[in-house]
Amino acid sequence: MRMAAAEFIAAGETDEQVARRFRVTKMSVNRWRHALQTGGPGALVSRGAAGTKPLLTLDQQQELMALIEVGPAAHGYLDQRWTLARIAELIRVRFGVRFHSSGALHEMLTRIGASWQVPTRRAAERNEQAFATWREETWPSIKARP
Repeated sequence: MRMAAAEFIAAGETDEQVARRFRVTKMSVNRWRHALQTGGPGALVSRGAAGTKPLLTLDQQQELMALIEVGPAAHGYLDQRWTLARIAELIRVRFGVRFHSSGALHEMLTRIGASWQVPTRRAAERNEQAFATWREETWPSIKARP
C-alpha cells in the first residue's frame, strides 16, 4: 500500500487526497512523503512485524515439535503428560534458551501448532464399549447434579 501511495505522492497529490484514497490518516501519508524524500522508495519497504524476535528459530521450532511428538517418556519422564514446565526444561536443555514467562511459551507453542492438552491419537488401551457405556449411563447423572 505504501508503494502504491508513493506513486500518487510523486504525482503531486496532497496528503489529504492520498489519505482519502488509501483510507489512512494524513499523518501516515506525511510520514511516507518524508521517508520518500529522505530515503527514496526503499524507505517505504516493510521492516517486518514489530516486537521482539522469536527466541527459537524456525528450524528449532520444527525440531521442538518433533521432540514433543515422541512424548515425555523419551525425555526421561515417567508419565505421558507434557506440562509447560517440562517443555520449558526441554527447550532449556536442548537449545539453551530460557522462557521466563509461561505465557510467552504458551503463545509460541500455540503459534507452532503444539497442544499438550488434546491428544492427537487415542490410547491403544482405550475400551470403546466401556467408554460408550459410561457416557450413556454415568455421565448423565453427573451432569444432572446442581
